[in-house]
Parts: sequence; structure tokens; C-alpha cells
Amino acid sequence: MSIFVNTDAGAVDLIIDPNNARILYATTWNVRRTPYSLSSGGDGSALWKSIDGGDNWKNISTNDGLPKGVWGISGVTVSPVNSDIVWAIIENKKGGVYKSIDAGKTWKLINSERKLRQRAWYYTRLYADTQDENGLYVLNVRYHHSKDGGKTYSTHNAPHGDHHDLWIAPEDNQRMVIGDDGGAQVSFDAGENWTTYHNQATSQFYRVTTDNHFPYRIYGAQQDNSTVRIAHRTNGRFITEKDWESTAGGESAHIAVDPTDNDIVYGGSYGGFLTRVNHKTKETRAINVWPDDPMGHGAEDFKYRFQWNFPIFFSPNNPKKLYAASNHLHVTYNEGQSWEIISPDLTKNDPKTLGASGGPITKDNTGVEYYATIFAATESAFEKDLIWTGSDDGLVHITKNGGKDWQNITPKNMPAWMMINCIEIDPFNKGGAYIVGTKYKSGDYKPYIYKTENYGQTWKLIVNGIGNEDFTRALRADQTRKGLLYAGTERGMYISFDDGISWKKFKLNLPIVPITDLVIKNNNLIAATQGRSMWLIDDLTPLHQLNKELVAKDLFLYKPMDSYRMNGGKGKNIKNPRTKSLWRCRY
Repeated sequence: MSIFVNTDAGAVDLIIDPNNARILYATTWNVRRTPYSLSSGGDGSALWKSIDGGDNWKNISTNDGLPKGVWGISGVTVSPVNSDIVWAIIENKKGGVYKSIDAGKTWKLINSERKLRQRAWYYTRLYADTQDENGLYVLNVRYHHSKDGGKTYSTHNAPHGDHHDLWIAPEDNQRMVIGDDGGAQVSFDAGENWTTYHNQATSQFYRVTTDNHFPYRIYGAQQDNSTVRIAHRTNGRFITEKDWESTAGGESAHIAVDPTDNDIVYGGSYGGFLTRVNHKTKETRAINVWPDDPMGHGAEDFKYRFQWNFPIFFSPNNPKKLYAASNHLHVTYNEGQSWEIISPDLTKNDPKTLGASGGPITKDNTGVEYYATIFAATESAFEKDLIWTGSDDGLVHITKNGGKDWQNITPKNMPAWMMINCIEIDPFNKGGAYIVGTKYKSGDYKPYIYKTENYGQTWKLIVNGIGNEDFTRALRADQTRKGLLYAGTERGMYISFDDGISWKKFKLNLPIVPITDLVIKNNNLIAATQGRSMWLIDDLTPLHQLNKELVAKDLFLYKPMDSYRMNGGKGKNIKNPRTKSLWRCRY
């Protein structure tokens, strides 16, 4: 039971006729996404039908009424009330919602409104009402409901935008579950009312940082939600919504907090946008490095290339020095009122990676595929003017004099076109650092962590023990115990006690979830996750005390870290003696 079209196309939608399980409809899609491009449409994009349970398939894309020319993505559904009624939504120059009333033999375009088919590769889903043969739902940024067979639509919002999936109870069309970028919600009255998504820890965080407030606050940017700063503990029983607030930047931001004032926060966003927020005065100021709005254009059209998730960070040696990274490294000493360039282009700057994204039917230039950019950068807290950068197209550079001279120190045995996702300075060895790379966007899911002890003159791969498909995203070195490393991967956490010679899983009660970033603060370890919010371990000191002799003992009393008490109840965040859980989901 398979449909093989070609090596560039795969199945993207499948529906079984509820009245006859031997009748199936499927769609295939020619799609190719690289780190720097997106292509939706071409040979192999088609609509298919089987009448023998999938043993054999017929391409019905050329049936009367369906659009000619290049197809992109398409979705299909069949009415449970009347199996002769089939709808398809098709990405095409003459795309839109098509309807058949003879089980797919002939078709008619019944609606081509852009609201139903914008950003086709990201949506293109439709669902038949389970009780009404004229009822149809089409999902997009908002969701759209038709009561006249798909000709016209009323437009609605679930509690969160960007709708991708919908289930309608077969026996009750009032009972529905919708999936969107906020999680899932339930309705018992056909969408008139929906349950909340605030009962689900589903936030998708890009990066995480902290400030020096007491108690310290955690900052992160959530995909399709605001940036937030959240108290890591409170004087109430629980951490609730009253303990967090929006802060600088947009959904894809790196965030940097002014080292001299915890209420001044800098946050990025896609398009190279950068804002400064003063939480005391409520003032927000745009401080973009360069006044371009790149939306709709390819990276080749712009003076500076800022990635969707471009780095911003303060110097640990000069609290007035703020960095921002495009394909160059920029610095400001006056809170973003003016910027200097302190590097050449630190990427490969290959023209074939700088074109417009999307096509051949529709373009999609939002900045996600902006390539040949600096994707990770840091300044050493232990050696003034020592700066390291890593690009998303596989180059690592270093300067020892604050940007006057740069040296390419890319590991010679590192696969080409590696995206450098994280750089961590070794706190115990001068000239030591770790880089974390990933090639999952090119179909390589292996972990890549490299270590240098001599300013990048030589590198060693240190991934022994990490799963072969647990591609790596982040690494932090413990500031107290030499050689103690924490690594975040696509499938959870790993820990090393021997400076990366060997790794072990560090799961405990942490879900199997992508770890996008890590930060250590006051002997707490905070993990940003892609889809399960933020988690932390609030006492790392047992790991500092652990050694081979203690492992062999039946009983050992660890000395806990110094703590403090705040007003309020104890809440329910008590360690589970059965699971020995350390991780706690805070948000």
C-alpha cells in the first residue's frame, strides 16, 4: 500500500471514506526545504484515489475541472454524509477550493479567496462536517466555516492563531478539537466557545537568559507568542500569569538585559528588528542596526543579512557594550543610538544561498530562510576582547583584539555547511571553547559538539554516548566543577562529568523534547524547550559533589546549596521520592 511518485514528492494528506473503507483519497506534494530556500510545487504534486483499500492508486489530477499547470500542496476531504461529495484545496496559479459531486470524476472551483490559501505550504487543510453535507471547514491563520457546500465562508478565531488540524466527532458535529500554534482546544458548540490553552505547557522557546534581579527573572521568546520575563520564584504559592510580563523583542528574539539596570531589556525579532524596553517608564524604542524592512524580499537585496533568530548580547567586560549579529558583527556603546561594524562578512556569502525563498507558485520571504548569517556569537568573560562567532553556513571565526583582526578557525574535519547553533567558553582553560553544530535542515541528524583548548587551532569531536539521531542544539559548562557539561539535544538532555569524553542521558522527569537553549544561574540550570515550555533544576550542587566513591556508597548525605525563604505557601513543587525528579516545569 504505497504511492511512489518521485524522489522529490511525498504523501501529505490522506482521507478514508467513512462510508466505505476501501475508498481512499490522498495527495502528494513536491516540496524541498533547505536551510536557505523553500520550494512548494512541481512534478509529483497530485491528487489520487484508490477503490481497493490502497492496493492500487489512480492519479485523478487531470480530471475535468481541476486546474492545469504546476501544482503545489493540496488537501482533500470527503463528506461522511454523502460520499459523492469531495472537496480539495489546491495550491496553483488558479488555486482555491474545488468541489466534486460525483466522487472525484469532475470538479468545479467554488472559492479562490486568498484568506483560504495564503502561505499554502504552512496550511492547506480542510475538513468535512460529520453531520451536514454542506458543512466544510478550511484552516489557515484563522479558520473558516462554510454552510453552503464551500462557496462562502464565515471567519472565526480559536483562542490561538495559526490553525493546522481539526477533529470533528463523527456522531456529534458540535464536539470539536482544534490544533493550533498555542496547543489544542475543545469546543462543544461547533466553535462558538473553546476551552483555554493556558492549561497546557506548550510554549516553544527559542533562547533563554536571566537577569540579576532578586529573585532573578527568566527571559525567553515564544514562537507565535510574546517575549516574556518570568520570576523564577515568587512570594505566592505558585508561579502564575501575574508573575510574568511581555518584554522586548518579538517571537523569534534573542534577549539581552542591561547589566546595570534589570529593567532595561533589548530584544530582537525577524527582519533585523531590535527594540529597547524600559520596564520602569514603559518606554519602547526601535534601535535597528539598519532601517530596512526585508519582508517579501530575498536576502540578496539587503545591506545586512539578519537571521530570523539573530544573536544580541552584552559584553561581560563592558556593561555599555551591546552586540548584534547579521553577516557582520555590530556593536553599540550608546544603547543603540548608533552602531559600528567590527567585522568583515564572517560567512561564506555564497550567492546561490541568498535568493528569494518560495516558488514556483508563491514566494515566502519572511526571513526564516535568510542564510549566510552569524548564528552564534559570544565574548569571553575571562579574556578581554576575545570574541568567537559561528555562522549558519559553517564558518567559525575568532578575534583576540576586539574585532580589529579576525581568523577563520573552522574545524577542518567538520562537515561543510554546518549551522553553528551555540558557542560556550571553557571557564577553566584559557583558549578553550565548545561549539555546537547541527545539520538537521540538510537531513543529517547526528550530534556535533567540538572542543578546542588552543583558540581553535585544533578541535576534537566530543559526542560519545549521545544518540546518533539526537542532534545537538546547546551546551553549557558548569562554572563550579571543571569538566561538568550539560548538552541540549533534539531528544532531551545529556550530561558529561569528564569534559565531553563521554555523555549520559540526563532525563529524570524531563519530557523527551527538543532543548533549544540552556543557561546556568545561581546553581540553577534552566532549559528552554520547543513545545513543552521551560524547565529548571534549582540545585546543581549534588552534581558538584558526585564522584565515583559516592556512587559506590549505599547512603550519602549531600550538602544542599544555601537557600532563602520567601513569604507564601510551599505550593506543590515537592521532589518525588519515587522518580527522584529534579526538573521542574515552571511555566
